[in-house]
Amino acid sequence: MSQKKRNHYDIVIAGAGFGGSLMALALQKKGLKIALLEKGKHPRFAIGESSTPVADMILRSLSVKFDLPWLHDFSRYGSWQKSHPEIICGIKRGFSFFKHYPGKDFTTDENHTNELLVAASISDMESDTNWLRSDVDSFLAEKVKESGIDYFDLTEITKATRKNGEWELQISKLDNNGMIHASFFIDATGSGFLAEKLLGIESSSDDFLTSSFAVFSHFNDVPHWTGILKEKNIPVADYPYNPDWSALHHILDEGWMWMLRFNDERTSVGFVLNGSKKNEQDLAAEKIWKNKLEKYPELKKMLQDAVLHPQPGKIIRTGRLQRKMNNAFGEGWAALPNTVGFVDPLFSSGIAHSLSGIEKLIEIIHQHWGNNELFYGHLKNYEQKIFTEIKLADCLIAGCYETMPYFELFNAWSMLYFAATIAHEQRRIKNQPPGYFLNADDLQITKMIYDSYNDLLKILSAKAPSVDEIKNFTCLIKERIKPFNIAGLLDPNAKNIYHHTVASF
Repeated sequence: MSQKKRNHYDIVIAGAGFGGSLMALALQKKGLKIALLEKGKHPRFAIGESSTPVADMILRSLSVKFDLPWLHDFSRYGSWQKSHPEIICGIKRGFSFFKHYPGKDFTTDENHTNELLVAASISDMESDTNWLRSDVDSFLAEKVKESGIDYFDLTEITKATRKNGEWELQISKLDNNGMIHASFFIDATGSGFLAEKLLGIESSSDDFLTSSFAVFSHFNDVPHWTGILKEKNIPVADYPYNPDWSALHHILDEGWMWMLRFNDERTSVGFVLNGSKKNEQDLAAEKIWKNKLEKYPELKKMLQDAVLHPQPGKIIRTGRLQRKMNNAFGEGWAALPNTVGFVDPLFSSGIAHSLSGIEKLIEIIHQHWGNNELFYGHLKNYEQKIFTEIKLADCLIAGCYETMPYFELFNAWSMLYFAATIAHEQRRIKNQPPGYFLNADDLQITKMIYDSYNDLLKILSAKAPSVDEIKNFTCLIKERIKPFNIAGLLDPNAKNIYHHTVASF
């Protein structure tokens, strides 16, 4: 076999996060010759850690479609613990929100006025999971190597040239240069950097309503929030789950803090802050962190004895999170959703959105590989889907930032997200074509969300909303979500506590 033939692949994938590895494994099952390139080396730190029911549904579907039976075990906490207890994860029973006010300790009442708990499963064993990405990504990369797929870590693509329908990719590994060839290239790096460097595809934040940035790390010795509530004599008996085993959100006036707890008692903690508040944009990560803890005393007390975990061992800050590439595909290439663009981690949609894009792109390659007219026609449709999904997620999240100072309004607005999620879950449970993520192709859903955003801006345009305005807006949202509301969302008798919002599957 010639050297060129040995170095020629049907598809080269850049980025060995969970998305790139799953793409490689699924495409190999259909007989394609795949190479997976990774700039770093596993295990490596990464965030994007919180799974959802939709993500779990897609994992199970991919497991069956592509004969990856071991993948099914990662779709529920119970089966994960039975099969791979050594791969660290955490229980994620749902979404928990607690409202904090500047300079004040956390308080609430018997109606859970400053709380919102939305269960996504009926038990710990059936629950979603928080992924310790360094463990999960490393495990999947090992699966790639075990399968015989050519895997190159510590390898950077330095140049890409398209000639006669194939790529010449110059690669560099530890200062050793080489060349590989491929018919098609998939960018699974989770950033627009590589596509801009190799292909000249620019990214922009200009079209987004949301503006936010994050400061975060992993910590040890973070006390349990439920324990703090009990010490304050705040009743938790009617909670559907322990909020420490969920995606725990502490809602601030200018953003929110996430807490995702893992089985080894490591906790992922991060602030995501409204970037339109320009006063903190130029501060260092540690200064922003200190400022927020000083402003919100309950959070300061909770984290006063926490210590940084060795990985990553420091507090990290991002630039603006929102970004979108100008294209999601081109001649000889395509990108996964998290590479194409990103909005914000508020509703933990990153893993699910990435998996939904993997599902779409694999199907296009399997069905239309070798027929360029159909292949690129479907890639154009794939691009449109991702852009539409990002736009809808942006509107939903922008509304959350607008309402964070007014928790009752935040509560009402967030029900639009949960209604859209329920509708999408129901579509999948009924084995209907999954369509767009979050049902972004459903005109009733999109009209409901965009109309509600315009209504929200009207009541926030001049002043703080009145009690009557918040009540009327809540009634409006309750009426609009009625066709999708199988979970009793906004039922006053629920008192902001929802015991289960996804059907059994």
